[in-house]
Order: sequence, then C-alpha cells, then structure tokens
Amino acid sequence: MQKEIIESVLQGVDTLALLPTGGGKSVCFQVPGLCLNKLTLVISPLIALMKDQVDQLNRRGVSAGMLASSMHRDESDKTIEQALNGSLQFLYVSPERLESENFRNLLPKLKPGLLAIDEAHCISQWGYDFRPSYLKIIEIRELIGPVPVIALTATATEEVVVDICNKLGFTHKQIFKKSFLRPNLAYIVRNTEDKHGQLLRILERVQGTSVVYVRNRKRCREIASFLDSRGISASYYHAGLDSATRALRQQHWIENKIRVIVCTNAFGMGIDKPDVRTVIHMDLPETPEAYFQEAGRAGRDEKQAWAILLNDPADEEEALDRFARQWPGFDIVKAVYNRVGNFLQIPVGAGQGTSYPFQMSEFLLRFKIHPIECINALKFIESEGLISFTENLFTPSRLLFTASRDDVYDFELKHPSYEPLIKTILRSYGGAFSDFVQISENDLGNRIGLAPEATKKALIHLHKNGIISYHPSSDEPRIYFLEGRHHPERLPLSIKEYKERKQVAEKRFKAMISYANGNTECRSKSLIKYFGEKSIPDCGMCDVCLEQKKKNKTGDSFTNHLFRMTILLKNGVLTLEEIIPQIPGDPELFMKNYRLMLDEGLITMDAQGRLSFKSPGQ
Repeated sequence: MQKEIIESVLQGVDTLALLPTGGGKSVCFQVPGLCLNKLTLVISPLIALMKDQVDQLNRRGVSAGMLASSMHRDESDKTIEQALNGSLQFLYVSPERLESENFRNLLPKLKPGLLAIDEAHCISQWGYDFRPSYLKIIEIRELIGPVPVIALTATATEEVVVDICNKLGFTHKQIFKKSFLRPNLAYIVRNTEDKHGQLLRILERVQGTSVVYVRNRKRCREIASFLDSRGISASYYHAGLDSATRALRQQHWIENKIRVIVCTNAFGMGIDKPDVRTVIHMDLPETPEAYFQEAGRAGRDEKQAWAILLNDPADEEEALDRFARQWPGFDIVKAVYNRVGNFLQIPVGAGQGTSYPFQMSEFLLRFKIHPIECINALKFIESEGLISFTENLFTPSRLLFTASRDDVYDFELKHPSYEPLIKTILRSYGGAFSDFVQISENDLGNRIGLAPEATKKALIHLHKNGIISYHPSSDEPRIYFLEGRHHPERLPLSIKEYKERKQVAEKRFKAMISYANGNTECRSKSLIKYFGEKSIPDCGMCDVCLEQKKKNKTGDSFTNHLFRMTILLKNGVLTLEEIIPQIPGDPELFMKNYRLMLDEGLITMDAQGRLSFKSPGQ
C-alpha cells in the first residue's frame, strides 16, 4: 500500500496508515517529504528510533536532524539553526518538544511542508503507550497551517483508530489498513519447563538467522553464551551496550556472521533483515501489541518463518507478580515524584525545561524502592505530562568547534601542548566546525599517546576555554521536567486516571495470558482478532491447528506422504519444488502433511531451503 499512501499524502489528504511491522512505514512519509522539497516535521516518541532513522537518512545523503529532551542545549540550538537556514530535509522531534513555547514560536519560521506522526497510537488513552504530549499535535497543526498530515502505526485496535482520527482533527481523510494476517508466519506456543533445551532443539531443527527475545540484560548474556557453547554462533544486544558495540553486533547479525541475536526489546527498531526464520520469546511478552510487533520481524521475505513463545507453567505466576509491581499503589507514585525532586535537588516551582541525568541505582538504594515499581511510577508520571523519562540510552561522546578557525589557531600557538589533540580531531572527524561529530576518546588517545582519562581531561579543558563544545558519552537514564516541580500537596496526578489506565493495561495483560494458555483457537486467528479483523481463516500451521489436524487427519494420507518423503530423501537433499511433482494426489493435502512433518522434526530444512530426512536415531 506504500504507493497509494504516498499518493494520498501528496494530494493533501489527512492520511492514517496502519501497516504491520516490516510494512515499510517510514518510506510512506520520507518519499513524499522528498517530493515536496520542503522540511518534513516528524513527531516520534522513541529517542532510539529517532536516532536510528536520522542516522540512516544521513548515511543515504538525506539531511536529517532531531530534537529530543535528552540533548544538551547547544546541540538543540545547532539543529534548530540548520532547520531555519534550510539545510535540513527532515526534523525529528519528541512529542514533549511540542509543549515548549520557544519551539511553537519557531514553527511558522520553519515552514514545514509535511507533518508526519509516527507511533500514532500514542495519542489515544486506549493505546498501549499513551503520551499526553501527542494531544498537542492538533494545536501544532493550527500553527503550521494547511500542510499534508500523515499518521502511522503498526498496532491499533478499531477503538484506537477512531481515537487517532478524532484527536488529530482529521476531516477529509483516508485510512489505509493492511491486513495483519501473515500467511507465511506460523505462530507456535511450546509449553516446557526446559526452555534452554527447547530453544536448542528449535534452532537445530530450523536453520537460518534468529532473534531470541528475553526480559533482562543478564539473561541476554547467559543465553548467548549457552548457544555459543553448543556450537550455535550467537551474540547479545541491549540498551546498556555502547553504540559502537551495538552497531557492530547488529551488523554482524545482518551480514550472517552470527546466526542468533539474543536481545531485550531494545533491539529491532529500524532493522531491515528479510530472511529471519525464527523469532523466539523466552519470556511472556507484556501485551499482544508488543508480541505482534516483535514476532513480525520474522519472514519479511515472505518465505516460511516461525514465531515461537516458550511458555513455562510458572510464567503466569511470575507475570502476575510483575503486573502488580507495574501498577504500585497511587501513594507510591506520588512518593516517587517527590523523592525524585529531592534526589535531584530541585526546588518547588523550578526545573521546567531542564534535563537531568538520573542515577537510578543510587536513587533505588537511597529510597529503598523496587526497580519495576520505580520505573512504572515514572512512566505514569510521564503519561500525565509532568516529566519525560528516558531509560538507559547510550549516547556517544560528541563535540563541535565553537571557536573560529583563526581563534583555534591562536589557541594552538599559545598552548602548543594541545596542538596534537586539536590537529588529530580535525584530521579524524570531518565537519566538526559545522556540526556535532561523534568521537572516541580511546581512539583519539591512541593516536596521540594519551590515556583515555587524560584525553577526556584535555577535551574538558578545551570546552572550558570555549574552543569546543564537548559532551562525554553517557548511558544514564535522564529525566526532563516538562513543568516546574509541583508541591507535594498539590500534585496534578489523578487517581481516577490511574485506575482507568490500570484497567486498560489489565485487559491487555489478560489477552496475552489467554493467548499463551489457549489451545482451542488458531494462534494467528486469536492474535489478529485482537486487532479487530474478522473472518480470519485458520492458518493450518500453528501448534493448535497442527494438533487439530492430528486428530482429524486420516492415517493413510500422512503415512503415505511420510513414506514417499523417506524414499525421495533417502539418497540426499531436495528442495520442496523438486519434491512436489513427484507426489501424486492432492497437492494441498500434501502441503498440510509436509508442514506437520516439519513441525514434528521428522524432516529438516537448511538455510537454502533444502530438505533432508531425520532418522529416529538423530
């Protein structure tokens, strides 16, 4: 639907695009943005996703910048300057930026030609990631005038779709909704107490690259190490790794240098790898929306792929405990807000528009709060529009020369000991006079014979002397105060709103539990019905459908097909295309039995799609 969506935008019609993960949403606003040849303003709630898309555009020769609450003032000023002088084609902004009076005053001068709203479900309180700042978008529309508007999301129920259109002020509108049905993707739930063993059997049975999702960073390392020790090349990925390590591991996986990436939900945004054969969840996902999005990263090449959830009977009890902690008492929420203010030493009435590094571990230790309760209390406070909270996001070191070239030369003459460092920066990082560049203190230090800490000290000295603007790397969470700190007795937090949000979250949580424990309805049908699609046929490939087939199939057809496959594969490997002409009878019945053989491990398929017979002794 990309072509139709792009044409709708170029005709100036308010457009809502609902495309599943891998449906190419970003192209739907990037192409018309380039066609219009004006600035495209993109509103996105995820800093990591904004950064990923900005980096991708810049690598392709398309000028793009971003404004996020985690950025330093001088970085934001530099990006705004570029947008005002017309050197940016795309400007990504976090929704909280829409509440800034300074930014609103800038909008008429920016003269955007297109407004794109990514993750549009965030505008709805019925959406699974409501952000109140999104409600300001309709005011932004009035400030920038009549320009085309496109809203995009991968996960929205019918209720949320109506809410998006209403909250964005869509009048003459077009809604494009691609079916969430993935005919090539088999959804499987495996009930097991031996998840490691089951994981190993799946990866031995189905060749090709895989994504394995886990809940925390420690498990990432453990499972990647376990797979490596069993001869399956694996690496791990989470938000706590520095950007260079993450980029390298991601690239190795994309290039098939490693087969399996074990990760938290920090992995996957902006990843375009079509040949993923399996996505395996070791833990119960929190919502059907999250599961559908992550599972949907398998089989984008439209070849057979599997999304597998490993479910331990003990998982439900653990999930119930986690849900209870995700919605702590309302008193805890208020206490967290007040303690954050005390911890950061912000007086009542102060802090508005300021971003603070937040040392989570020290905060938890000092106030004896459970990490899950703390994070989810902060997320609720964020949803009420008081703060913006960014969990651990690694930002690399970066610098910009703020002094003129002449002043830099004069500084070198007066301080010759700094000349090697300055010269090395200029030789190593092009464009450092015009924009912030990412640097490595280790790399710089190695080139001039300085230890990393000594290099950092020298850079700080240059910063203090006005030669550069230098921001060292950081992986700490940050809290940005959208409003000045409120008095403890006058907190504008609604217990009614809190209870309503909890009820909506509980409904999603129960839907996920029901999916994991269900054994009577086709998995694909169950998942897609959740998003409002009706009349979905059984997939014929999931564990529920295959179990039903076992009960219904005539023993003769399956036995005959298995016997013929044994004969054909006895002397070597063949592809499915080579086998089908040699099987008499109904091809559709054979395909059903073939899928059952594959799922039960009677035959195996390698990365090139070649089949071989697996004898009972293997």
